[in-house]
Amino acid sequence: MLTITRSIARDPLQEMTSLEQRITRFLNDAFGGPDGQSGDGAAVAWAPAVDVFEDADAIRIVAEVPGVSPDDVKISHENNVLTIHGTKQDTAAKDAERVHRYERTYGAFERTFTLPATVDANGIKANYEHGVLTVTLPKVEKARPRQIPVQFAGK
Repeated sequence: MLTITRSIARDPLQEMTSLEQRITRFLNDAFGGPDGQSGDGAAVAWAPAVDVFEDADAIRIVAEVPGVSPDDVKISHENNVLTIHGTKQDTAAKDAERVHRYERTYGAFERTFTLPATVDANGIKANYEHGVLTVTLPKVEKARPRQIPVQFAGK
């Protein structure tokens, strides 16, 4: 009787990647993924994605809030903390006889930002356009950079 054995080379990197993928899948199924979704697609919680920009004159906070009415957004400032609070109303299932899948998130959200002392709280403005909320936080005059002229001490 002839026995043929085959040597299969094992790739340790492949095994580590596979293990990492299995652990990530397990944790996402148990606790929800980085997008706030659990394994079955149900929403755990939601918070709008936010970008923060700074230039010489102001700080801008830009938040994606599609489907949120501007009337449902409240912005407050207290003790150098800016709070953006809102609610996205669930309108998807009102006219539907049966819902097959829910992936969009609904409900209340809140984002808070600790502001530096250089922000002029009296000049804060907010603008909402096409599902994007932009909050502009102007800097106080003394915090803005200024150019200092160099004097030429020639003969």
